[in-house]
Amino acid sequence: MSREEFSSLPIHQKIRTLFIEGTFVVGIRYYRHKINLYLLEDEYVEVFYNHKLDRIDRIEYLQRDHSRMKFYLDQIKL
Repeated sequence: MSREEFSSLPIHQKIRTLFIEGTFVVGIRYYRHKINLYLLEDEYVEVFYNHKLDRIDRIEYLQRDHSRMKFYLDQIKL
């Protein structure tokens, strides 16, 4: 599935696709959200969960040069 196809899916289809085809990598807390990072094919996808409202606010691709990548890397111990 291309980035454009995934991005155009409704949120419930994005969730289903990540559950079936994605691999959970790590989760972080970021301001009001818990963000779960998934690997979908060779791209990283973030799921922004608002725990106060008990809902997923958005699902989007993570740019590999985004500053938030450091927060994920800090959570991974090799």
